[in-house]
Amino acid sequence: MADDSDLILAGDVGGTNTRLALVRRVRSRFYCEAHTTFPSADYASLEQIINAFKAANTVEVDSACIGVAGVVLNRRCDATNLPWVLDEQELASTCQLTTVRLINDLEAAAYGILVLGDTDFVDLNPHAQHNPDANKAVIAAGTGLGEAVMFWDGSHYHPFATEGGHCDFAPADQQQDALLEWLRHRWNSHVSYERIISGPGLLDIYRWLIESGRQQEKPHIQAAMQRHDPGSVISETAIAKRDPGCEQALHLFVQIYAQEAGNLALKSLATGGIYLAGGIAPKILPALQTDAFLQHWLAKGRFADLLRNIPVKLVLHPHVSLFGAANYLQNQRLIE
Repeated sequence: MADDSDLILAGDVGGTNTRLALVRRVRSRFYCEAHTTFPSADYASLEQIINAFKAANTVEVDSACIGVAGVVLNRRCDATNLPWVLDEQELASTCQLTTVRLINDLEAAAYGILVLGDTDFVDLNPHAQHNPDANKAVIAAGTGLGEAVMFWDGSHYHPFATEGGHCDFAPADQQQDALLEWLRHRWNSHVSYERIISGPGLLDIYRWLIESGRQQEKPHIQAAMQRHDPGSVISETAIAKRDPGCEQALHLFVQIYAQEAGNLALKSLATGGIYLAGGIAPKILPALQTDAFLQHWLAKGRFADLLRNIPVKLVLHPHVSLFGAANYLQNQRLIE
């Protein structure tokens, strides 16, 4: 029988939301026993969120692993899209936890992908060849853009974080050249892939289309953006085919998402598969299941045939990062 000592407090800290869960592993499967989503901006610190979650759940838990969008160095992290500084020792002390581990949120997603089942994914590349004994990688668009690699050593996978989402954006055609020029003015020269392949990035693509005169903004779209998240308005309107400007913005977003997914596959030689995670991909699934996505995924010149054989899978499971944080902590216990 499992007891409360098997529970892990798993977290996923993002620029928009922070999700906490009580996760238990039974044999080789993970289960979420309690889950709460907190708007990150409503709290001054992660400690406040953890203590609020613990107060609402009477089960005792003494170990936590938190995936956070940012670079984790020396057991500390300055969150990329939040004014928070996270420290393992301070979190443990303030939240009365024996063990706290901080890892990059995409590293957590990678650990989670490794424990999901086939039904938790949607295949986006019908030409792919199954290759289980090879590197894999994950790319996730949300408030920002994260990337991680799963190195295959011949018998086991070793996920590790990267900050590849902050690499320079490379336009693939004249239209993207014009977008880059506009973004350079907006962001004072440096334009990363995160500036485009993210919720705020989708809004910027739309703004560029309107400001450059390529599309006209409809009053009802402008009004909807004032009431709701603009990125969600654009994507939902585009999927429903209710506005040309939103449709073109999402089309360009998908093109560049495919291009960077292909870049990641080449840089990590991830012939075992590329996984699209994060909050945006499941919401725009119809736009990803298109010839446009595959064409830009394959647009790598002499390496098109290599990309043609690499699986591309969209992650459907809502708790992949939470399961991954728990999986990471259990792996660390085995090592220690």
